Amino acid sequence: MEGANQTEVTEFILMGFSASPELQWILFVMFLIIYLLTIATNTSIIVIVRSCPSLHCPMYVLLSNLSFLEIWYTSVTVPKLLAGLLPGNRSISVRGCIAQMFFFFSMGSTEFFLLAVMAYDRYLAICHPLCYSTIMCNIFCLKLSVVAWMSGFLASSVLTVFVSRLSFCGPNEIDHFFCDFVPLAKLSCSDTHLSKLVCFTLTCTVAGTSFLLTIGSYSCVIWTAWRMPSESGLQKALTTCGAHIAVTGIFYGSALSMYARPPVMESSNMDKVVSLFYCVLTPLLNPIIYTLRNNMVKEALRKSVTTSGLFRV
Repeated sequence: MEGANQTEVTEFILMGFSASPELQWILFVMFLIIYLLTIATNTSIIVIVRSCPSLHCPMYVLLSNLSFLEIWYTSVTVPKLLAGLLPGNRSISVRGCIAQMFFFFSMGSTEFFLLAVMAYDRYLAICHPLCYSTIMCNIFCLKLSVVAWMSGFLASSVLTVFVSRLSFCGPNEIDHFFCDFVPLAKLSCSDTHLSKLVCFTLTCTVAGTSFLLTIGSYSCVIWTAWRMPSESGLQKALTTCGAHIAVTGIFYGSALSMYARPPVMESSNMDKVVSLFYCVLTPLLNPIIYTLRNNMVKEALRKSVTTSGLFRV
């Protein structure tokens, strides 16, 4: 009966990071630099792929697609993180909070599917090189990208429907720097068992499906390379796919440690650290890893810089 007298909250307070004002300014500058570098590097990859005719193939179209996704993925959370580190209002409306969660899960789910599509692309290129251009044509690549985006938004929509039905009667302080599902569910005065089950099921379905496709693709790649007459076959295949394997491992490891774990392992401080990794650092690491491990991208970048005259005396 006590809950009947409670007033449903209309806004939340994002607590962010509890630190001294001096440390918060340092964090603000650091995260701002990372955010600007993330936007700049991912935008550079998109521009390079679109402007270089030799990169107009499915592998690099998917890479630019991933870079486009990373720009929006990090922009969903980091601006609010930066605002929370400045003196002022840390509030966000309930609808705005749910909307942020929706776009965050949409981008995250889409990234799972895009990484699986990129693994499938490498599988076709290495295991079936003679029919690669016939199967992985630009139209088919476009269709796979559209399916990845639609599947990601659809999965997030299902979770958002359940979260939007929850009631929040106070307290209204979210112990996080953005509206994630776990800290948001803790504040609900409704029964959250079904919502938590839906979140866990969707995470395992999205991540599990894409993980199996990725593992299956690379298992075939390694097996095919292992059977190549040349001793350098395996090394060449791993070099070609090394960047994608690294990016996939980083993203899967951080995301699954956050959403596919037992409730007894939940920790607010650990959640913030893990969230920082896949919200802030991973979108910056992805284009750097791909650029450093890909000679064609580095060559296109060198030509674009030389053509622009940045290093002319």
